[in-house]
Amino acid sequence: MEEAQKPAIFAIRTTIGQEKNTVDMVVTRTRNFNLPIKTVLAPPGIKGYIFVEAVGKSSVERARVGIKHSKGMVAGEVPMDQIEQFLVPKPTISGIEAGDIVELVSGPFRGERARVMRFDEGKEEITVELFEATVPIPVTVRGDSVKVIQKKEKEETK
Repeated sequence: MEEAQKPAIFAIRTTIGQEKNTVDMVVTRTRNFNLPIKTVLAPPGIKGYIFVEAVGKSSVERARVGIKHSKGMVAGEVPMDQIEQFLVPKPTISGIEAGDIVELVSGPFRGERARVMRFDEGKEEITVELFEATVPIPVTVRGDSVKVIQKKEKEETK
């Protein structure tokens, strides 16, 4: 009796910007031919590659061949620890503290500079106070819509 093989991860080179389309076509072909492919993944941090978890390289090759934006396979298996970092989303407000000076990069206040008053890591929201406003009004914005210009100065003890 043959022992069941453990699935491995293989990388497929694709046209940059066509990763999602390639994933869709590979998934469709996997279903049509009933191939032993477990997962097809296109992490947002990696351009030009998709990852396929399958029992053997031959099934990945069968799913890939003939797809327009599939450029070829990377030789060998991809170790899980090399793609693990792309599977966990990074919080958008990491490294931002109260008192930092930021510039808003999107939304109605785009281009405005502001000081961070407080932040909510759970919701990934930041409450800022605009410098140019006549009356200081706290404005809550998404964490990915700000760019840190200057970190809060550490207070010196005398």
